[in-house]
Formats: sequence, structure tokens, C-alpha cells
Amino acid sequence: MPASRSAGLETLGRARLASGTLGPVPQDLSAVGWPVRTERLRIRRATPHDLDATWSFRRLPEVGEWVTWTAEDGDRYAEQFLDPGRLASTLVVERDGRVIGDLMVRIEDAWAQGEVAAHAVGVQAELGWSLDPQYAGQGYATEAVAELLRICFEELGLRRVVALCFADNTASWRLMERVGMRRESHNVGDSLHRSGRWLDGYGYALLAEEWRRQRDR
Repeated sequence: MPASRSAGLETLGRARLASGTLGPVPQDLSAVGWPVRTERLRIRRATPHDLDATWSFRRLPEVGEWVTWTAEDGDRYAEQFLDPGRLASTLVVERDGRVIGDLMVRIEDAWAQGEVAAHAVGVQAELGWSLDPQYAGQGYATEAVAELLRICFEELGLRRVVALCFADNTASWRLMERVGMRRESHNVGDSLHRSGRWLDGYGYALLAEEWRRQRDR
């Protein structure tokens, strides 16, 4: 899925507004006790040692069709993957000790008017994901992203998450809907695909209070 927007983090301890209350801004993903386990998966922070494992599925045409950067060239992919900013916002998903996917959590500022801008620092995140196609259709991506939402709202204390995709990327937006995200935008012809076609884009989001209501049903 397309990744966009730069993260904007201030120092640990700056106040923020989250669901109507003030709380500390997480400096980064180190606030979470990694690894995190689900029923079938292990989710942890990516390291440089995950380069080859992620490239093995990131370079596949069916994965590259929808991601921001293709990974056909190993050297170029290594440069992208090992970029400190990207590595800091990347998680890997393991099944029985094998890396089967990756997740992005890019913490960012919300828009705010100037007088209250300090309270909008680091309160939300943009999410992204990729899965090895040989593990598709078994619910792994849904399981991983559902847990990612829990991490964002319970452990990082964020108030909102967003995710973007091409409208033609049916698998991605259906996953978003399965985990309870709602479509907020349908942008017509706003996204240039590497095929040369201008495609529609979808924007999905979920607020912490919405997630809690769904969880408590």
C-alpha cells in the first residue's frame, strides 16, 4: 500500500490530547514490550538481519503491484530497508520462526490550530503491511493488523490510525474493513500507478474510542 506523510515526533513526555485526556507522547515503538504474540504469530521490531527475509517476498510482482517502491533490485531495496527512519517504523511478522510479512507504524502529528498544536504531536499513526503471498488466504494479515491496532491504542496510547491504498487494491481495503476501519475518503484519479495509470485512492481510519467499542461488544 502507498506510504506517505513524514512522522513528526517530539521528545518523550510532551503532553498530548488522546480521547479527551492528556498523556505522554511515545518517543517511538520502544514503548512496547516486544515481541508481541498472537494466537499464531510473533510480531517484533525489524532489524537489519531481516533484509533478505523481507526481500524474498517484497520482490515478487504480486506484492510490488501495490507498494510504494518495487524491490526488484537487491541493492536498492537494501538502501530503502536499512534507512534508519524506515527501519524504526517497521515490524516483522513471524510464523513458526519464519518471517512471513512486515508492518509499518509511522507515528505522526495530527493537524491542529497553532494554539493547541503541542497537544497534537505524535497522537496518530499511519499503518501499512505486506504479506508473503504463499501465506495469503489463511487470515494471517488480518490477525497481524488486528493486533497492530491493539498495540497502537493500548500500548502506544494513540488516538487515531489511518491507512491508504489504491482503490483497485481490493485485498487491502477489505482487510481494513475486516479489522473495523472505516473508509473516510475516496479520491478520484489522485494516485499515479507505476503502470502510468491515474487510479483512485481510498483512505481509511479508526479512532481509539471506536476500537474500544468494537472490542467491548
